[in-house]
Amino acid sequence: MSFQSKLGGLLFRHSSLTIGISKSPIPGMLNFTRCISSTKLFIGGLSYGTDDQSLREAFNPFGNVVEARVITDRDTGRSRGFGFVNFDSEESAKAALSSMDGQVVEGRNIRVSHANERPSGGSRGGFGGGYGGSGSYSG
Repeated sequence: MSFQSKLGGLLFRHSSLTIGISKSPIPGMLNFTRCISSTKLFIGGLSYGTDDQSLREAFNPFGNVVEARVITDRDTGRSRGFGFVNFDSEESAKAALSSMDGQVVEGRNIRVSHANERPSGGSRGGFGGGYGGSGSYSG
């Protein structure tokens, strides 16, 4: 069953390319445009003790924070060390990015950048599984 769904995905991808359907005709340009107009920031290097509220408080001085979210592990509920802050204006996001990148928050130097949208769809590419080797056990 898995093989059939992978084969179907390959055929769909091939037919989309053959017909000329593309999700983003100029991916670099679209990403560039998205970053220019983005109000959502990626915050990396967070302390494991940082929660949504303390993240919001750290970024409030730069403008109205619509959402501040620390990403947590599904199984343990513990912070994964990164999060997102969404502002109501581009100016606030730009000010926060330039001021907060490299600053210390709760004892850790954080990294701030524009957030990139996650690609839609369930597959992240490839066929999954394995260790990326040739599949041979011989040296």
